[in-house]
Formats: sequence, structure tokens, C-alpha cells
Amino acid sequence: MYNTRKITDDLIYIGCSDRRLALFESAYPVPEGMAYNSYLLKDEKTVLFDTVDKHCARQFYENLEYALEGRTLDYIVIQHMEPDHCALLHEIIKAYPDAKIVCTPKTVEMVKQFFNVEISPIIVKEGDKLNTGKHELQFFMAPMVHWPEVMVTYDLTDKVLFSADAFGSFGAINGNLFDTETKCKCTYFGEARRYYANIVGKYGIQVQMLLKKTAALDIQMICPLHGLVIKNNIEKFIEKYNKWSTYTPEDNAVVIAYSSVYGGTENAVNILASKLSEAGVKNIKMFDTSVTHPSYILSEAFRCSHIVLASTTYNMEVFESMDVFLRVLASHNLQNRKYVIIQNGSWAPACGGKMREVVEKLKGSEILDDSLVIKSTLKEEQLEQMDNVVDTMVKSIGM
Repeated sequence: MYNTRKITDDLIYIGCSDRRLALFESAYPVPEGMAYNSYLLKDEKTVLFDTVDKHCARQFYENLEYALEGRTLDYIVIQHMEPDHCALLHEIIKAYPDAKIVCTPKTVEMVKQFFNVEISPIIVKEGDKLNTGKHELQFFMAPMVHWPEVMVTYDLTDKVLFSADAFGSFGAINGNLFDTETKCKCTYFGEARRYYANIVGKYGIQVQMLLKKTAALDIQMICPLHGLVIKNNIEKFIEKYNKWSTYTPEDNAVVIAYSSVYGGTENAVNILASKLSEAGVKNIKMFDTSVTHPSYILSEAFRCSHIVLASTTYNMEVFESMDVFLRVLASHNLQNRKYVIIQNGSWAPACGGKMREVVEKLKGSEILDDSLVIKSTLKEEQLEQMDNVVDTMVKSIGM
């Protein structure tokens, strides 16, 4: 049975959600599921914007057939070839063989990589336009946001930006399709940040290029390929994307990531967090790297100005779960953060220098303090040193 939503007089949502998915891209936990958005524009010509993941195939086919109301499909705009958006492309081409595919040159190569099919597409480049009757669509290249073939589409008539993966979020659509229909702003923006940091975070320069292109557009609505359709929070989303893509912290706040085998390191960072709170630092986040998936910690690292890394030594290296998080931090190109490094080791503390090596390679990073060394457990005589760490952080935060 079809399940569609009308967005404007001519635009219909035909996407779907998967709540059984455990790991998006086999990497990121999605406890609230995942939405795969696809849109159909019904003008003198009909235009399909992307398809969906294969796990939603049946729902998508029923949605498309119902929305077309017996009409054929004239254009298929491929904004992003990743299989969560184009897994069904081959089947749609077979069902609507006369439909013209609109895409970038790089997309043509990828179609051949994913499917055994020959296409004769309409190749578009920066600023090209397509008239569909009442509507005029304009295309802007967005390479590496977050694959090299990506483009976005702007409807000059209704002032709608079809933004591909940009402005997306983790989470299924729970009936409420528009941001105007939900009050869960804090949760939503948190999952939008986690999505950005993990999926697009490495490509800040490319996101900035896209933001500069779209700044000249009068955008009244954003239709991303994941998450809510954005109407009310356009300026806020753009503001956040500008911060995230320039690696500017959202908040003067602290995130503490730690690994602890027998509780000694955990006790030390709990004491540190209490002292920071007593000094007036608000909205501290703490994560045990052995328990919390690194995608959540990375999201908070994009939010916070200051990061505490505390680890026990393991086989003369950084403890394994902390090592994973450090590699995630580095591979996603986080910049412009201030760090405190705490190391533990019962007989030969050795992880501090290795954590420092990772952090020093990140552009704009500053290590405020890496002097606190714990041997098994924090001692009374080390509390003064802990207080000095707190004072250094508080002054850096500007309190």
C-alpha cells in the first residue's frame, strides 16, 4: 500500500524508512532507524529525484506508481549514486525506458560500476538548467559532499533546494515529514550533527564551496536525501553547517573521552568533571570509549571546544577502544580544538605520547596540558595538579 506525502502542489514525497537497520553503511548505529528520501515533481514533465535503499524497494515502487497516477516518468535526476539512494535505479530504468537520466559525468561512470546497463544521459554542469513546464531546475556541483559525483538541484519556481546528502540526519521519518511538525529540535539537531560529522565531516572545504554557491539562492525549503524536510530551520541549519565545515566549535564546552580497565582512569576523569562543573563549566559530556560508539563521541567533539583524552596504557600502546576513537578523530579531519591528555599505566605509562602524536597532526590543535600521569589510581597528592589542569581549562574556555 502506498504511503506518500504532498510537499507542494507539484511535489510529492515518495521516500520510506527502515527501522530494522542496525548499522547505517555497516558502520553507524541508527537506533531510531533511517529515512531514505525520494521526491517526484509532477509538471508538464515528471521528474524523479533519486531512488531509495533496496530494503525499501516494495514501498518505493508502490509510492512511485501511485504518485504518477498513470503517467510515465520523463526524467530521473541522479544527485548521488550511493546505493542507499540509487539501489533501485536499474529497475526504474527498465520500468520506464524512455525516461531521460540527468546527471554529472562522474555519475555515468558509477552507473556502469553498479549496474550492467548502458545509458544515454543528459549531462549537466555547473549552473545548467532544465525546464519541465512551469518549473525550472538548476544544477550545482557538490563534489565530495560526500562522493565525487554529487550535485544538488534548485527549483527556481518553488525555491526548493534538493540538497542530496547535505542537511541530512540519522533517524526514520515518524509520520512527521517536516521540521514544522516536530518539537524534538535538540534531539534532531544532535542526530543531524552526528550525521554530518561522520558522513561529511572530513570534507569541510567542499561543504564551504557548496554553501557559497547556495548563499545566492532564495531557499524556502530544503529537501535532503535523509531526514526531515526543512522549512522553519533553514537559517539555523546553514549556520550550523558553516560552523561544522569550518571546524568552529558550537559551544565553549568540554567532552571527556576515556578508556578504563579497572576504574582508575574513570575515577580520575569523574573527579575532573566534578571540578570543572564546580568551576562553572556547563554541558560537560563524558564517554567511555569501550561502551559508546565513536560516532557519538565524534559528534560531541564537533560541538565542543575542549576535548579531554584519558587512557590507560595497553601493551605499551593506547588502549584499543581509545585508539579506535583517535583514528576516527583523525580520519574525519577535526580541527581547531584544545586538548588535555591524561595517561595511566600501572608500571610503565606510555600512551600519553602516542595520543599527543595523533592530536598534533590535526590542524589548529592545541594541547593545554598533558602532565597528569596516573599509576593505577589517582592519589591525594595529585589533586593539586588536577586543580591546575582545571584552572588551565577554565581560563582557556574563558570563564
